[in-house]
Amino acid sequence: MILAADVSYRGNQAYAVGALFESWTACQPSSILRAHLAHAAPYIPGQFYRREMPCILALLQQLDQLPEVIVIDGYVVLGSTGRPGLGQHLYNALQGRAVVIGVAKSRFRRTPAVEVLRPGSRRPLYVTAAGIDVTTAAGCISAMWGGHRLPDILRLVDRLCRDMGAAG
Repeated sequence: MILAADVSYRGNQAYAVGALFESWTACQPSSILRAHLAHAAPYIPGQFYRREMPCILALLQQLDQLPEVIVIDGYVVLGSTGRPGLGQHLYNALQGRAVVIGVAKSRFRRTPAVEVLRPGSRRPLYVTAAGIDVTTAAGCISAMWGGHRLPDILRLVDRLCRDMGAAG
């Protein structure tokens, strides 16, 4: 099982959405998870994971079993030194029991990410990973269903997450 997760914020509240799917080529999720945190951690530059990770963990708590792979909106590692990003902190919190793949829409300077150019797009996605070779992870993201820059399931999670936050 694979989980794609995203988080949005409205004021000090956080809204997380996760889509579970069976394979990288799935055209739709098998189920959708939602979580609402009434008091999100404040944003602190360089410590984004402190704000985002509790939201993703709230999604995971709804499952009987940890997914094999978790896809996040963001980076696993940051910069040329490989400083831990959200994905690495999540991987460590889960004690390496799930692969974490980060998919970012913008480049973080000097981060060794694999660029994935999907059909119909001239701008790449930036893939980083923990627990799996990053080239293999990039291949997984490349294989995902959809004819847009962002695979359909990742687009769905992003939209549902923003809608949930807008509805408050």
